[in-house]
Amino acid sequence: MTETPRQRLRELGLTVGHIPTGPLNAITDVAGVAIGHVSLHEGESTHTGATAVLPHGGNLFQDKVPAGFAVLNGFGKFAGSTQIVELGELETPIVLTNTLAVGRAIEALNRYTLSQSGNEKVTSINAVVGETNDSRLNDIRACRPSVEEIEQAIRNAQSGPVPEGAVGAGCGTVAFGLKGGIGTSSRKVKVGKAYYTVGVLVQSNYGGHLMVAGRPYQTKASHDKDGSIVMIVATDAPLCSRNLKRLAERCFGGLARTGAALSNGSGDYALAFSTAESVRRTPERRKDISDAVALSNDVVSPLFEAVIEATEEAILNSLTMAHTVTGYNAGTGKPSTFEAISLDAIRSL
Repeated sequence: MTETPRQRLRELGLTVGHIPTGPLNAITDVAGVAIGHVSLHEGESTHTGATAVLPHGGNLFQDKVPAGFAVLNGFGKFAGSTQIVELGELETPIVLTNTLAVGRAIEALNRYTLSQSGNEKVTSINAVVGETNDSRLNDIRACRPSVEEIEQAIRNAQSGPVPEGAVGAGCGTVAFGLKGGIGTSSRKVKVGKAYYTVGVLVQSNYGGHLMVAGRPYQTKASHDKDGSIVMIVATDAPLCSRNLKRLAERCFGGLARTGAALSNGSGDYALAFSTAESVRRTPERRKDISDAVALSNDVVSPLFEAVIEATEEAILNSLTMAHTVTGYNAGTGKPSTFEAISLDAIRSL
């Protein structure tokens, strides 16, 4: 039987918040941002993959972007985070994958960065990798995705519409006892006399008592509270790394709105970066007193609210766009199935 085509939250008649979205309602509404997936659905034992986020299409190691990192509950692994906290900048694409593939993702980012023209003398790279554990649907011990497969996700990254649901790093994830995955959303806000875009992409793999646009959604697995989520924020607003950290922290507001349990076993991570040319960390700016022009503290609140709304909607899109997956529970050694959220039930909320 053919599964019902999946739809995004707004296609189901529900909206989150009041701020308008970008044209695609995706992180790629921020100009220059590209997303790449490698999705591995092979038999019943392999349901995993990788998702790459590229802030711009140039040499990121040479033209670094300011970034901020935030943790709510740190039960997880986020490679490269300490240097982001220390220096406030991003010098590689961001890769999301499964827990045991973090090392392979670092190697893929190293290979990609070293291969770029202008990096012939580079001897140290701060590869940035986030993860969640997809072992409830995937044989995580089988060492997939490979280094080569992850590098493919990086090199195939594109702008435009972003595939969501059980794709990329979301192939085997579970949220609220339902099939989770990759989701995205965006907001366009006015700050002073200018308009800026905020985009969010999430890898949902956590639990709690699900709320859909403020309405409770009853699931069979309301006891399912542990897990993790990674939330990536992109904006074209010129922000310093300190305010980007504050932007990243607002993801947790959107996360809470979905009914997250925020349990002991949850890894809740957020990373925000700015693509604005005026704050880019170019080689010239890194050699001297920076002439970067950034928004002041007093005007950034609209961006904070935009992140909260976009995060909540991105999470819900990760659920509504995911299809039912039957896989392999590496912890029990038995087959497992996680159903997609019911679109009919959402329409009736």
